[in-house]
Order: sequence, then C-alpha cells, then structure tokens
Amino acid sequence: MYDNDLSGIVEADRAHVWHHLMQHRAFDAKDPRIIVEGRGMAVWDQNGTEFLDAVSGGVWTVNVGYGRESIGDAIRDQVVRMNYFAGSAGSIPGARFAEMLTDKMPGMTRVYYTNSGSEANEKAFKMVRQIAHKRYGGKKTKILYRERDYHGTTIGALSACGQEQRAAQYGPFAPDFVQVPHCLEYRAQWDVENYGERAADAIEEVILREGPDTVGAICLEPVTAGGGVITPPKGYWERVQEICRKYDILLHIDEVVCGVGRTGEWFGYQNYGVKPDMVTMAKGVASGYAAIACLVTTEEVFDMFRSDASDPLDHFRDISTFGGCTGGPAAAIENMRIIEDEGLLANTRAMGARLMMGLEGLKEKHACVGDVRGLGLFAGAELVADRKTREPLAEGTVAQVVAACDRRGVIIGMTNRSIPGFNNTLCLSPALIAGEAEIDRIVDTIDSALAEVVTAA
Repeated sequence: MYDNDLSGIVEADRAHVWHHLMQHRAFDAKDPRIIVEGRGMAVWDQNGTEFLDAVSGGVWTVNVGYGRESIGDAIRDQVVRMNYFAGSAGSIPGARFAEMLTDKMPGMTRVYYTNSGSEANEKAFKMVRQIAHKRYGGKKTKILYRERDYHGTTIGALSACGQEQRAAQYGPFAPDFVQVPHCLEYRAQWDVENYGERAADAIEEVILREGPDTVGAICLEPVTAGGGVITPPKGYWERVQEICRKYDILLHIDEVVCGVGRTGEWFGYQNYGVKPDMVTMAKGVASGYAAIACLVTTEEVFDMFRSDASDPLDHFRDISTFGGCTGGPAAAIENMRIIEDEGLLANTRAMGARLMMGLEGLKEKHACVGDVRGLGLFAGAELVADRKTREPLAEGTVAQVVAACDRRGVIIGMTNRSIPGFNNTLCLSPALIAGEAEIDRIVDTIDSALAEVVTAA
C-alpha cells in the first residue's frame, strides 16, 4: 500500500496541507505528524512510533476503534452498488439506519441527513427560524446557547458559541443568539446548595429578560465537551425541561460528541430522562469511517413543515449535498451493530467507572488536580496552580503535560482556544472498546506526566 520511505509524503504534507487547529510555524522546526495506520486503540505515525489513542481520533470520534474491516466492507459494498443521490430521494441504507436510530430514541421519529455536526446544528437553527415565521409571526426567532458549549464552525454555529476564543475574529455573527450561564459547579457562580436547579433558573432569567415570546429554542450539550467536560449538576436537566415546556421553547440537544455510546447510553440526554424536540449528532455515528451527521426531530416538529401543501414556502426548503451519500448510513448501520453485539454500552459504563476511579486517585496524589468529572468514557481533569483558590494552571503548563503523555506513547487532549484563562482541563475520550489495561495505562501515564511537569517543577 505504502512505500517504507514516507519522506515524500511528509514533504507533500508540509508543502500543501493546511492542518486543522495548528499554528504552522511549528513545522519550521519539526515534521508534521502523519498517522499511517490504526488498529483497535493504537495508531502508528510515519516513523513507526506506536501511540495509545485516548481521544478517539483527536476529537472524540472513533468510538468503535480502528481497523474495523466490516465497516469498510459495508461502505464498499454499498457505494459500488449506489453511492449517491440527492436527499430529495431516499436510499436503502438511509431508510434502514433512520429506523434503527429512532428505535434507540423513544419519542424521536424523523432523521434529516447532513455531513457534519456543524451543518446538523445549522439545519436545526434554520428550522427554528422558519417555525418562528410560520407559527409566531416572526417573533420567536431567538436561540439560547450556553456559556462554554460549542456547536460547530460555521458562522451560524459560531453565533451560538459559548467559547470566546473559538469565535474570536470571526464576527460579526448572526443576530438573535443569546447566551445563558454555564453550569460548572466547580466554578460556581452562585453560593447555593441546589446548584443544578439554580443554574437552570438562570436560563429562565434570561428568557424573562429577552421576552418569552421572542425565544424559540435553546441548544445545549448534554455534557459540555471542549469547554471543560462539564457534567450537569443534579436537578439541572429536569429544571431545563420544565422551563422549556413552560415557555413553549424547543429543546435542541447537541449530541455531536456524546451521541452513540460515549456516555454509556446511546445518547447523553438519556442519562437524565430528558425528552428533546431536536437532537443533532455526528462524530460517533459512524466512528469516523465515513462522513455522516443527523438532525433527528419529533413528529410534532416534522408536522410543522407539512401543514399546507399549497404553500410553496411551507416545507423545509433546504438541502445537504453530501447528506445524500450512502456510505455514511451504511457505515453507521455496521457501527451500531458492533456496539450492540459487543456490548460496548455496558463496557463504556464499566470502564468509565474505572477511569473516574483512576482520576480520583490522581486527584488525591497530585495537588494540581483540582477537579475530575465525566460520564462514561468521557472524562476531564481540571488542573490548578492552587487548589484552595482554584487558580487555573497556565495553559502552557497544561500543554506540557499533554506533550509529556505523548512522549510516553499516549495521546490525550486538553481544552484549548476555548475559554481565556481556563484552558486547563485534560480531556479523555478513549474508544468504547477500551479494557482495563488501556484505562490503567492512560491513568498511569498522566500520573507520571504530572510528576514530571508539575510536581518536579
């Protein structure tokens, strides 16, 4: 497949590839990393160096691990038979996966295919706006989003971005997107016992300030990902649901990271008994084997777009070109089969508990670990310079911890280019196939990296 000498590939990459999230000045002094192969949870670079991937492709995506031949076979078999037709027509894998998916999501019935999480969220925002014009005289156009949450890279999605650095220099943004406070109790904004309910009440305060008749939807991650791996406090989601029903506000849950098993349930919101109106998903839907994202709605939302067949503006007048690809749903069907047949939801819960136990041990051992949090195989450790004051550890020092893990052959992540002054959380999202040995190696590696970078300093 490849020549043993990949120097030409490295130079072609250096000369022509614009990498994501990278300052390319770094490549003045070192080669770009080329990931050549992956098996299970291991990946190899162009130098033959093996790494344990604890972030599932760098951005919490490869849920069932690398090298799944059955997914590759499913894609190949489908695309040589029928690779694409626009979403105005259906496909066999599209219909099959929509049925499988909604079976896992009681109360949700309709699947709109797109090619990325950003686009899926964009479609949801457009539906909210169209509903505002169709049903509310154009008034309920405002969409609430939460501080520290992230919903994608388009200008529309960045208009709903709760991470200041992600959105910096990309404005001006679309109007009528309004921020509500975060719910991270470790960085408490109120001194109360029932913090979850209080954080949700802050959403109601924003709604009353803006005017309930102007707010059409709220978009939230079930567990905040890149903003610090924030698990919502007890009582938060129940109160959010009450508020949405009280003010006739659509509840849009962004499952791009949490969806398809990451938290130990099929979807993150299912840990909290929430009944959303719209759910978006992407990364884990096909574990990165093919590009696919979905916006799933209730039948009630769907019905709002077929009320008057004589009105040429009544239906959802939108398209996603690559939402018509068949390789994505073909891969997603096999991805879902693997999760079911291999019991990966149960494994995620078990190994997630082991991971959190390990991180709690690091917290007891290292004063720089201020807080650990997570759900399933989705965890974060917030690093601090002073545990008493909770002063965040400098971003550069946190990056050194990540680099120290990398030198030891384990790839982990961190919050970066997100919240000024608070890019201090180590992020972990190992594949759902992780076993005890992999979990223990991840924890042990972080342990030695903290000892080298922070404790020794």
